[in-house]
Amino acid sequence: MIKSFVALLAGLTFSGAVMAADIVEGQDYQVVDEPMKTEVPADQIEVTEVFWYGCPHCYALEKPLNEWVAQLPDDVTFDRMAAPLGRVWEQHAIAFYAARQLGIEHEMRQDFMDAIHKQGKRLTDKDDIAEFFTHYGVSKDEALKALDSFGVKSEIQQASAKMRGYQLMGVPDLIVDGRYVVTPDSAGSLENMPKIASALIEKVREERTESE
Repeated sequence: MIKSFVALLAGLTFSGAVMAADIVEGQDYQVVDEPMKTEVPADQIEVTEVFWYGCPHCYALEKPLNEWVAQLPDDVTFDRMAAPLGRVWEQHAIAFYAARQLGIEHEMRQDFMDAIHKQGKRLTDKDDIAEFFTHYGVSKDEALKALDSFGVKSEIQQASAKMRGYQLMGVPDLIVDGRYVVTPDSAGSLENMPKIASALIEKVREERTESE
């Protein structure tokens, strides 16, 4: 289980960059028993954040993670996966995939999280979610159709399957190359998660070079 936010922020802080040689399997990151197939070209390294809109840790991670993502090299593809663990989580995951289908996910993301964490809104009712979406150039009818669409239901099923495959019980998590899992506990703090992920990206590059 994920520790309290205070404990996470009080955790170990790395100074400077973390190199691939510095990280330890089972301590800084976990290895997936059965790696999941990534959805990026062969010359790309996939990094996925697994999150829940309602998670305070995910909310706290948003700024440092976005800053890290903005500086990722060209051979890294970053994506997000909403975790449908439980009824409320699933409703928020539906909102995420519907917003993505409507092309408004990036535009509404911060506002949606602010509404939950700063304004105390639940945003679990589809009518409320659809109404929220109308502020981003879509009609309520379009939003409701997306929320109930086959495509979104399929995304939820795939996310659930991946959660089981990665053996994840909480969020946030960073998955590197479908094989390596970084959690707040393993990284020592939320802020260190991107640093460990960077070292794992380097590790993947080294492994690919050695296999050529």
